[in-house]
Amino acid sequence: MAMASKTMQMRSNAFSSRTALNSRKSGPSQLKLSAKPCRSGRSSAFVTRCGKTPDGPKVVIAGVTGAVGQEFLQVLVQRDFPYSSMKMLASARSAGGKVEFDGETYTIEELTAESFDGEDIALFSAGGSISKKFGPIASEKGCTVVDNSSAFRMTEGVPLVVPEVNPEAMAGMKYGKGGIVANPNCSTIIALMAATPLHKVAKVERMVVSTYQAASGAGAAAMAELELQTQEIIEGKPPTTTIFGRQYAFNLFSHNSDVEANGYNEEEMKLVKETRKIWDYPEVQVTATCVRVPVMRAHAESINLQFADALEEDKAREILAAAPGVSVIDDRETNTFPTPLVASDMDDVYVGRIRQDISQPDNKGLDIFVCGDQIRKGAALNAVQCAELLL
Repeated sequence: MAMASKTMQMRSNAFSSRTALNSRKSGPSQLKLSAKPCRSGRSSAFVTRCGKTPDGPKVVIAGVTGAVGQEFLQVLVQRDFPYSSMKMLASARSAGGKVEFDGETYTIEELTAESFDGEDIALFSAGGSISKKFGPIASEKGCTVVDNSSAFRMTEGVPLVVPEVNPEAMAGMKYGKGGIVANPNCSTIIALMAATPLHKVAKVERMVVSTYQAASGAGAAAMAELELQTQEIIEGKPPTTTIFGRQYAFNLFSHNSDVEANGYNEEEMKLVKETRKIWDYPEVQVTATCVRVPVMRAHAESINLQFADALEEDKAREILAAAPGVSVIDDRETNTFPTPLVASDMDDVYVGRIRQDISQPDNKGLDIFVCGDQIRKGAALNAVQCAELLL
């Protein structure tokens, strides 16, 4: 059955999220960040409607000059997140720069231990070492932290949350009471947005994931270098290889994270460990192969699922079409399925190629193909949704 649900905005410009998001300059700078138009296929889950209000929480953005930090601001405006004050934090190098947010101009401050005095919610995307140093300090001061790094994901007692998947993990947490919430890795979020609705019906026993990961996962500098390399190669020049130490444009390679003793790289093991924690299901079998591909900002994933119970592909389409934050593009007649270009700059995770795994008996296996914006649902949007659960 051909199917395409939840109207989608197709894009013709592969660089629609160009590194105008992105170029970091030494010294103070002006960042103009205003709301983008509302998206087709935008997730409505946990949306609040308020904006600046005297009764809202005091919000801190730690790492505001990075690609995810900038996306935090976009998402906060677009979802009308309630706030009474907003503080912009970054490194000493960026202190003194200006950020325009929600019609006001803010001065970037250096991130210090005193930055969290009297604050209620801190959205962190400043790297694991910064989170490890300042996250506990903020929490001790009563500021509730939503952290986008890997610093606390596997820490006992720290909830690892995808709001559409396991909001109950944050039960009892409120802003201004301290505590830390961990944002899962981008590839884990995108995978589980698609796999969880099916898991709830038929119980996943084994999941095999192959990822095709965009430059945005390595930050704004990687996005800029991909664009630069593309221009250089077209012009017959040797490519600049500062970020990955190799040609990225017109190429792909095993994910650039460190390879562990078992032969899996860190990115692959994040998928394994984080899935088990989020699902509270340590017995689930997960294996992954993660690859970096020359795409700007949306990841793609091929996922094979083996279930305890039978699940037919038509029923799977119905389940996914009804799932919050998921859109189905599955038109076999026209060979139209999710692509990173369609998913870029969108809130939803897109699912297609939904088909019975013919190697599994009794309809106990499915193959699906998933695309999601790594900066958005894979990072900033998920973090803001977690913050909404604190309200």
